[in-house]
Amino acid sequence: MKPVVGAMQAWSCVVISAFAIIILSAIGSLYRSRHHEFVGGIDDPDNTGEVSTTIFTAVIVYAAFLVCCGLQGVLHMRENRRGAIAL
Repeated sequence: MKPVVGAMQAWSCVVISAFAIIILSAIGSLYRSRHHEFVGGIDDPDNTGEVSTTIFTAVIVYAAFLVCCGLQGVLHMRENRRGAIAL
C-alpha cells in the first residue's frame, strides 16, 4: 500500500490531532461537570450535556484523524526502509 499524503503532512496531522484530543477532552470534561467558568455566565449554554456530547464527538473525529494519519506516517517509514527512490 502506498501513502496518499506526504510524510510531513502525516506527522503534522498526528501532532495536531493529539493536541486537539487532549484539549477538547479537557474542555468536554469541564462542561460535563458543569464547571462554573464555563456555565456560570449569562450567555453560557444551559444544556451542558449536549455541549459536552458534541465536544466528545469532535474528539472521536480527531481520534480517527490520528489513526489515519499515523498509518500514513508508518507507510512512509516502511517505504523509506525498503530503499525506494523518492523523486
